[in-house]
Amino acid sequence: MFGKLVLLFIAIPILELALFIRIGGLIGLWPTLAIIVITALLGAWLTRRQGLRVLEGIRSELAGGRLPHAALVDGLLILFAGALLLTPGFLTDALGFLLLAPPFRAML
Repeated sequence: MFGKLVLLFIAIPILELALFIRIGGLIGLWPTLAIIVITALLGAWLTRRQGLRVLEGIRSELAGGRLPHAALVDGLLILFAGALLLTPGFLTDALGFLLLAPPFRAML
């Protein structure tokens, strides 16, 4: 398990760097940087919006005397998506945006 985690922490930055170089070579430095900043801002906004919605769902479930199992899992996945979206990179942004999509979270 530890070996797989180390490999993941090495492989993802290498893939992100390769994508930065490739995309930067295709569209240029400034558009590449603009995409990174825009996806981080958009991701933070979407994460906050969906997180507040999930928090309201948790409150509603608790007020009804039910345990909010699904809402807590959704909240955890949204938190992870926010972390991925604030991490610069195209691969992490793609995974972060996927995690913000409710159908994808439901599939997980």
